[in-house]
Amino acid sequence: MPSQKPKILVTRRLPESIEARMGTLFEADVNEADVTLTGDDIIAGLEGKDVLVSSITDKIDAALIAQLPKSVRMIAQFGNGVDNIDIEAAWAAGLTVTNTPSVLTEDTADMAMVLMLALPRRLVEGTQMLVRDGVWAGWSPTSMLGHRLRGKALGIVGMGRIGTAVAQRAKAFGLNIHYFSRNRRPPAIETPLEATYWPDLDAMLEAVDIVSLHTPHTRETFHILSAERMRRMKPGSFVVNVSRPELVDEVALLDEIEAGHLSGAALDVFENKRGIDPRLLALAEANRVVLTAHMASATLEARVEMGETVIVNIRAFMDGHQPPHRVLPEGAHGGARVPRG
Repeated sequence: MPSQKPKILVTRRLPESIEARMGTLFEADVNEADVTLTGDDIIAGLEGKDVLVSSITDKIDAALIAQLPKSVRMIAQFGNGVDNIDIEAAWAAGLTVTNTPSVLTEDTADMAMVLMLALPRRLVEGTQMLVRDGVWAGWSPTSMLGHRLRGKALGIVGMGRIGTAVAQRAKAFGLNIHYFSRNRRPPAIETPLEATYWPDLDAMLEAVDIVSLHTPHTRETFHILSAERMRRMKPGSFVVNVSRPELVDEVALLDEIEAGHLSGAALDVFENKRGIDPRLLALAEANRVVLTAHMASATLEARVEMGETVIVNIRAFMDGHQPPHRVLPEGAHGGARVPRG
């Protein structure tokens, strides 16, 4: 008798407990090699499948969506961001798209604070001095002097779940909280943080010492930190980005750091489509930039919760219910088009 379990293709390896649970609930085909699949690989692997479990490394564009087997009815993204998926094309094709929001908040906010400390306190530089050189002359009053965070002004771009969690941590470190967001947060959030709302991003950038980005990548937020805006920033200020590389004009950022206008940047995300920019690597070598390998959500707890959220979305959809974390195109409504099947 043929299996009645939903058939899914999982494009990357997931935590062992999640793969085991998927193997019990679904007929799961997992990419054991754990390398980014080509579009042709994805299309071939989806033959006869119901669901694509994608990740941010998969390019699910309109051309690929047009070639998906008719059996495919759902794209269940393992991740919060969905800018690797053409949501409009998926909608037009009758596909249901879901993601895994909320579960990354605490870990991402923790990483933002780590990076916020790492650059002014020269943490990476201090470690390298010992490990790479193997020689330490000992403590001195003027050795490895950095800058304290307390009393500095933090400008948060995007005061959603993660931005708010960062503000809560930053407040504990004595930073003054400023933020720009599409909507002003209610007094219940603003008041405990003593947060200042700026309706004008340009004006906020001129007033803060640290800019931390916590907004999704959309058409409106592409290069939201542009060359012009970086020139508006206070001399000696720096940038923290644990969100999306597309939010920052990276070439302009490098220009402003090299010119000495900005003191540096701490980046968990950066342009890497053609390899890391040699200028960025040179600035990292010079300890004017701190780079981490897209690690903001890289905790076992977060990855397991993401996997559980994917499973919940798939089960709800396959049982004929609205998945709790459905992603719609801007302006669309849940019942506005006929889904596949």
